Amino acid sequence: MTPAARLAAAASVLDSIAQGRAPAETVIKAWGAANRYAGSKDRRAVAERVYQVLRSRGRLVEAMGGREDGRALVIGALAVLDGLPLEEIEALHAGEGYGPRPLSKQERARIGLVGDGSNEVASPAGGLPSFVVDDLQAVFGDRAQSEAEALMQRAPVDLRVNGARATLAAAAAELKAGGLSPEPTPLSAWGLRLAAQPAPNVQGLDAFETGRVEIQDEGSQIVTWLAGAGMTFTPETIVVDYCAGGGGKTLALAALALPDAPPTEAPAPRGGWSPVGADEIAASRAAPPAVPMRLIACDVVQKRLDNIRPRLERSGVAADLRLIGQNGGGVEEFNGKADLVFVDAPCSGSGAWRRHPEGAWRLKADEVERLHALQLRILGQAAQLVKPGGRLAYVTCSILSRENEAVADAFEAARSDFRPVPVGELLASGDLTDAARDRLGALANGARLRLSPGSSGTDGFFFCAYERIS
Repeated sequence: MTPAARLAAAASVLDSIAQGRAPAETVIKAWGAANRYAGSKDRRAVAERVYQVLRSRGRLVEAMGGREDGRALVIGALAVLDGLPLEEIEALHAGEGYGPRPLSKQERARIGLVGDGSNEVASPAGGLPSFVVDDLQAVFGDRAQSEAEALMQRAPVDLRVNGARATLAAAAAELKAGGLSPEPTPLSAWGLRLAAQPAPNVQGLDAFETGRVEIQDEGSQIVTWLAGAGMTFTPETIVVDYCAGGGGKTLALAALALPDAPPTEAPAPRGGWSPVGADEIAASRAAPPAVPMRLIACDVVQKRLDNIRPRLERSGVAADLRLIGQNGGGVEEFNGKADLVFVDAPCSGSGAWRRHPEGAWRLKADEVERLHALQLRILGQAAQLVKPGGRLAYVTCSILSRENEAVADAFEAARSDFRPVPVGELLASGDLTDAARDRLGALANGARLRLSPGSSGTDGFFFCAYERIS
């Protein structure tokens, strides 16, 4: 493909993303599958241009006079982000072959305004939707701009090492032997971080296929470690993942029952480099799931539960998968009996916009209000499961206060039988690093904790925990 044809393809993909609800990644893959003539370099170039535009969409819409179509956004990116002069942009829009048609008079005028500086793009708080900007400013104050910019930057790839099957050191050595450059995550003691570029094919690794590592953002790991911090797990312990979704936190919850100290040996991939001998590998793979507790994973969608099953098997984890109704029916037998109920509530996903930047432009204010009501209802349902002395954890992958503090405020006002647990009481977890105890202690606001790309280098998360006192 010529450079001009790549631009036309990117504009087409952007229009497809805008017209549907599928994730950008899915749309890009579908375009590649439908256009076999595009080589790997072409597909990579188109994907990079699409994500570049999505991360700066607000600025580009402003620069192009309010136009939101893919063509206008790509033209704006060439002028605003690449800094190309009008002559070079015109050369890429010669209308030849599979390239885009020539520039219109209006398009040339917009590029000229960008070039002479008379159309400065203010881009408040990264150019995010106005209701999001207002919320960020209310929460972060002077840091709103930097937080928004961090939220739209490319994210690294974080892994969680499965302590039942590998040590952190052995997993890191295995990844390095495969040509990758993992670094320990600064806050989670079980995390490894890979650079986003070049994009690593983690799911093709033997370490992933055999359950030694899972893809999981460090923030997701942290909120799980905090949820179970200080608890003692036995075969009688009941842990409920109330909104299991894809099952990533279900697997991490299972790891709470492992010793704080990492195991001294770990299995190796099939063939090739091996940190231990064949006997140790075979013994580990034959061992029963190392989860000395009763773990129940719930969801309202059967397909999600079905998708969790192979992940559990790959990681050597046993869990009771339960389909529940919209009103929480299906787990009444555990009412007042659960030691830990983990509520990773359905949310806007705004905390993960650096991975899914298209989400920023699809979210509407009325959707946030709908989610607020849903989250509060789910939290109330989940609270019924907690036994006296048990713990309830509320988590979102959101940066918006209506989904976070507002839900916690409403729950606390309605439920005097639950005591907020100060984050400081949970920081002794051996699954956290010493650096995490310092950093999370500084970020905590009593019993509440916000994580964000700008403040903690993770996806955006909200966490609070409660102890049932009566």
